[in-house]
Amino acid sequence: MSLTVKTSYSPSTMSQAPQHIKVNESQTLMPRRPSNITTTTTLTDKEFKVLSDLIALKSPCNLLIFGFQPQFLPLSSINANGSTLFLEDDYDKISKVRINSNTTQIFKLEYNNMPAKSAYKLLKHARNNPSCALNYSTLLQNSKCKLALKSLPMQVYETNWDVIVVDGPIGDSLESPGRMATIYSASVLARGARGAGNNNTCDVLVHDIDRMIEKWFSWEFLCDENLVYCKGKLWHFRIRGDTISTRFCPGLLE
Repeated sequence: MSLTVKTSYSPSTMSQAPQHIKVNESQTLMPRRPSNITTTTTLTDKEFKVLSDLIALKSPCNLLIFGFQPQFLPLSSINANGSTLFLEDDYDKISKVRINSNTTQIFKLEYNNMPAKSAYKLLKHARNNPSCALNYSTLLQNSKCKLALKSLPMQVYETNWDVIVVDGPIGDSLESPGRMATIYSASVLARGARGAGNNNTCDVLVHDIDRMIEKWFSWEFLCDENLVYCKGKLWHFRIRGDTISTRFCPGLLE
């Protein structure tokens, strides 16, 4: 069965979290990548082994991946009896993809008005906007938080995700879409994993953590207290679902 690429449009977004990272105007959250590194990055062999070993351990599971690389295709085979869903904004990367699987899907989406250069303003807004706090009575797709991805496929909101991978959008320049909204939305989806098995937890992995946006937004919404493993530029968080706290990182003092 060949895979049909579906389309979903995602508007701009913002968010809120505890005031535990001090940011000022001189510390802008800009993408930072050495000039000799290509913009199309993949996981190293060791990073990919961390990810594939986790999927093998949790399979069959519900796997959500922001960003698509051909390197990720074996993950759907490892998770053959589970469900794998990719969300990618670059049509050229997915237009010719063919997967013989009934349990793997790729959706095209857009990050409107979410350039990496807006990261500082979005983080500042998130900390001061109550709509960006954890609120289980408000669904992510109905959130007024500007960091909430509100136009994803409905099954993204309706599924209890066991593993979420953030490796997109590319976020490698000031004008390109950054990963602010994907990290925030992943953190909300992970905490909404009620009864998803494995002790009601969701594993969230963020790639390119050497870049300022990925690092700071992960600290803000996924939390140092939930970090279980690091390998190269890959951070692995384990998030408890269905908590009663309205704070992303309740273990940190104001």
